[in-house]
Amino acid sequence: MPDRMISPKLREEEVALDASLRPQRLSEYLGQDKIKENLNIFIAAAKARGEALDHVLLYGPPGLGKTTLALVIANEMGVNIKITSGPAIERAGDLAAILTNLRRGDILFIDEVHRLSRV
Repeated sequence: MPDRMISPKLREEEVALDASLRPQRLSEYLGQDKIKENLNIFIAAAKARGEALDHVLLYGPPGLGKTTLALVIANEMGVNIKITSGPAIERAGDLAAILTNLRRGDILFIDEVHRLSRV
């Protein structure tokens, strides 16, 4: 039986295409000019100090580009990013495991942080 043209799972080439279409630098990110201006200053200052970027909270409706912006920040800082979601962190141990595996300077992006369990 041939593969279905429509499937709920992304194929490898679709994942690669999606990643290639995302902006890699703040200069490529469209819109949000004031936020980009501030982030440029924050990133330049952190790099000049040789430190990690301070905490950043990105908020807004779905589709605004928060995940893309987090990926851009990681790229601009030259660090790795770990992406998870609030519902995926069910216990305190889940968060501890993620934090334990982060290296100095890594970025942790928690999508849907408002859905993080209170446990």
